[in-house]
Amino acid sequence: MGDNSEEFLDQLAESDPGMIERVIGRQIENVRESGLDPRTHALVRIGALVALGAPSASFGWHVSLAREAGASDDEIAGVLVAVAPVTGTPRVVAAAPMVAEALQG
Repeated sequence: MGDNSEEFLDQLAESDPGMIERVIGRQIENVRESGLDPRTHALVRIGALVALGAPSASFGWHVSLAREAGASDDEIAGVLVAVAPVTGTPRVVAAAPMVAEALQG
């Protein structure tokens, strides 16, 4: 994002169609736009899936992306520990078997 972070956030908050497209666009563009390295990006997304109570298929795809980006199985499992105080134990308990299945797949 660089020096344009305030403008970026303003446009996002205003639901600017062009900005929304940039954020939810193709994976590569989203990683680049975030300013995060691919590994961190993938781990953050797994945390968001836990918070949202996402379905199993979502975890499978994002765990694959995280592994491809160099995240270890321990780091992926560590995301559940990291988000538990914020999302609550029920969300983490619900996500754990889906993450475990994705790690085995």
